[in-house]
Amino acid sequence: MENRSHALMTGFFTISLLIAAVLFGVWFNRDRVERNPYLIATTLSVPGLNPQAAVRYRGLEVGKVDAIDFDAKVAGQILVHLSIDPETPITKTTFATLGYQGVTGIAYIQLDDESVGSPRLQTSQANPTRIPLQPGLFDQLEKRGKAILSKAEKVTDDLSTLLSPDNQKAILGAFTDVSETAREYRALPAQLGPTFDKLPKLVQQAEGSLAAVNRLADDATKLSASLQGPDGAISRLNSTVDRVGLSLETVAGGVELETLPNINALTDETRSSMRAVRRTMNTLNDRPQSILFGAPDGTPGPGEAGFSPPAPAAK
Repeated sequence: MENRSHALMTGFFTISLLIAAVLFGVWFNRDRVERNPYLIATTLSVPGLNPQAAVRYRGLEVGKVDAIDFDAKVAGQILVHLSIDPETPITKTTFATLGYQGVTGIAYIQLDDESVGSPRLQTSQANPTRIPLQPGLFDQLEKRGKAILSKAEKVTDDLSTLLSPDNQKAILGAFTDVSETAREYRALPAQLGPTFDKLPKLVQQAEGSLAAVNRLADDATKLSASLQGPDGAISRLNSTVDRVGLSLETVAGGVELETLPNINALTDETRSSMRAVRRTMNTLNDRPQSILFGAPDGTPGPGEAGFSPPAPAAK
């Protein structure tokens, strides 16, 4: 009996010692740092986030996740309870995102601030202040990936429509038309070859014609200068007309009365001829080129083709 009692006492003592060691370890390793409570309310998914996950402010660990549960007031909203070091500068512009450790998929809360120097954010145990959770890198990749997949699906549908049997026939027909047009264009150089061969001769003939026109213009210029000169034919003809008119007047003044009507008629006819000659000389003087190209057409009068009445004067 004594051996059994000693063994029982030894067992109780061993168990008590183990319990005391466990309690001492828990007490020794307990977190003595005072932390402020904060709350994250979000409708975003939080994959890989677990209680006791780290909370980091710009890479520095400042707290942990206490609990994760659903909001009883708002369906579908998740509440993440945080405990953060009071020295952490949580301000009104602070926001949270989900970060991931390497390739393990374990998530943590990453805190950051949109600006520096914002007012501090106050919190309490009874009413923890909420910090907004913004989409992280993976959320943005997922969103943009969906948009890219949607666009890729649309492009695939457009390609499928473009490559439909009717469109394929239309495209093949267009290629056929282009091929036929290319063949016709290839035949153009052979058809235009004789014309190109004649171009040098045509150019030479055109140059010869131009030279002849230039010589004719030079001759017309010289003729005009000779006619219009001080001793030219026009000046001499004007002088002769003047002398003839003077002589006729002298003769008309000295004849007898019975021959006067005949002389006057002759004089009038001579004067009319002289006026016609003078008009011809004036035309040659104004337009010497009319010797080569003819006199210009006169302005049509009333009743003639091409006549247009003058516009009435403005009042």
